[in-house]
Amino acid sequence: MDLDKYFEKSELIPAIVQEKSTGEVLMLAYMNRESMQLTLETGFTWFWSRSRQELWNKGATSGHLQKVIDIYADCDDDTLLVTVEQTGAACHTGNHSCFFKKLK
Repeated sequence: MDLDKYFEKSELIPAIVQEKSTGEVLMLAYMNRESMQLTLETGFTWFWSRSRQELWNKGATSGHLQKVIDIYADCDDDTLLVTVEQTGAACHTGNHSCFFKKLK
């Protein structure tokens, strides 16, 4: 698969991660070309850590892995929706989803 079209606007593409069984949005992270390729090859999520400036295999240290079910690109090919089977918590705080702070 040619990944170039996903990185025409930026070196990073936002990836919304959603739990397949419930539809719950778990997190938002960023992929570069290498992490997207690793995700496609391994079947588990890989991201680019903007703070650490390194590849990050979600769950590699915590055991809270994300098995990829589907990956969709949006209409502009500049955002991804990754549906997963989540093992454990998706959030580093221990919450199942990173979106647990209700504002309104």
